[in-house]
Amino acid sequence: MKKILVANRGEIALRVMRTARRMGIQTVAVYSEADRNSPHVRFADEAVCIGPAPSAQSYLLADKILETAKRTGAEGIHPGYGFLSENADFARKVQAAGIVFIGPNPKSIEMMGSKLAAKEAAKKFNVPMVPGIEEAITDIEMAKAIGKKVGYPILIKASAGGGGKGMRVVERESELQSQMERAVSEAVSAFGDGAVFIEKFVTAPRHVEIQVLGDTQGKVLYLFERECSIQRRHQKVVEEAPSAIVSPAMRQAMGEAAVRVAQACDYVGAGTVEFLVDADLNFYFLEMNTRLQVEHPVTEFITGLDLVEWQIRIARGEPLSLEQSDLHINGHAIELRVSAEDPMNDFLPSVGRLDRYRTPSGAGIRVDDGYSEGMEVPIFYDPLLAKLVVHGATRAEAIQKMKAAIADYEVEGVSTTLPFGRFVMDHPAFNTADFDTNFIKLYYTPERMLDNQQAGAEVAAKLALHLHLSQKRKLRVAEQVASRWQTRTK
Repeated sequence: MKKILVANRGEIALRVMRTARRMGIQTVAVYSEADRNSPHVRFADEAVCIGPAPSAQSYLLADKILETAKRTGAEGIHPGYGFLSENADFARKVQAAGIVFIGPNPKSIEMMGSKLAAKEAAKKFNVPMVPGIEEAITDIEMAKAIGKKVGYPILIKASAGGGGKGMRVVERESELQSQMERAVSEAVSAFGDGAVFIEKFVTAPRHVEIQVLGDTQGKVLYLFERECSIQRRHQKVVEEAPSAIVSPAMRQAMGEAAVRVAQACDYVGAGTVEFLVDADLNFYFLEMNTRLQVEHPVTEFITGLDLVEWQIRIARGEPLSLEQSDLHINGHAIELRVSAEDPMNDFLPSVGRLDRYRTPSGAGIRVDDGYSEGMEVPIFYDPLLAKLVVHGATRAEAIQKMKAAIADYEVEGVSTTLPFGRFVMDHPAFNTADFDTNFIKLYYTPERMLDNQQAGAEVAAKLALHLHLSQKRKLRVAEQVASRWQTRTK
């Protein structure tokens, strides 16, 4: 593969292109009219405009992207994440055109894209499952019977769902019918598929996922876990690796379970198996994401591996040259998703011009972004500006490094989640690793964040005053006294 097309935008497109360039591979960027001046467009060897700003008229046009790949002579297509990355039909069309899809095969994408099919496959390989029913239902009486069997609260989930859509928590039977109707309606609207299933709702879960790599020869490795429990509306905000609650024995058990899930669908490439972990540290299969994850840099920091490089090498047919025993955890990494959202206003998107945009740098600090100073943040896409990632020898060191990096990150013109990231890093529950997916609901309000900032400002002011006074004492000029020599010469 000497040339690949990156079917994405922003930070992930740029991140893929950087690895490709290091490997001596030329890159083709596709872009919408809104992204004409984006860094990924300027970085690529070639760039082709594929349509207007809305995704449906540009980045989701599978046939146009495929046509562009053919016209530019691209031998492979990397889909990044989002957009067409988990579209089995697109992967099938790419392969049919004689172009390499840098990702799993269409069969794996289809199987794991359906939560019901994924649960059925995982169950056959003895992967722990949340109590519930692994088949689509629409009958309210059957739903009531399941609720009584597994016990409330229960969770209704869309089979084709993702991102929290088509998902409803039901606390008691009297709410079941209305919540089920809403879940089905939302699933039809979002995915065109109203199939839902029911499982026991784990009330204080941790969200822990395992990174896997599989080659075309059937070998699958697990690259340890990521803790992704700091979430807002089922969307991850802060991620870290490894998880502070996972012991070596639990890590091995989860890793081996993740490998079995990957083997259940003949998985090839980089993928992520997600688990729920309850208060007693029991883990249950949740789903598999058949693509590169947003939070993959924390895994790269602790393993020293470039996951995009391995995606490309595997797509070229190269076998995994590593063994499970070769992999070790080095230190601790934390990632903050820096989004153009206003944490003071329910995290609503904040669009506008980046009047000032300066990123932190230094040992153990990584910023994956797709913006530069002076650019407009458009309303058409995900508001993610960048991923701020830090690495330290210990978790405590990584937290301190993240605080310093947030302080050095300068953004003016739009609101961002940087202040929220500082709030998380300062919170006792995060520092002691005593939290679950309810962190924001339990601890966060705009008022608390303001109080936290004010307290921090007062401490900084007192420290500055102390340093000023101490320096003033050190630099005080001594009173002039006439010397004996001057006295004697008079």
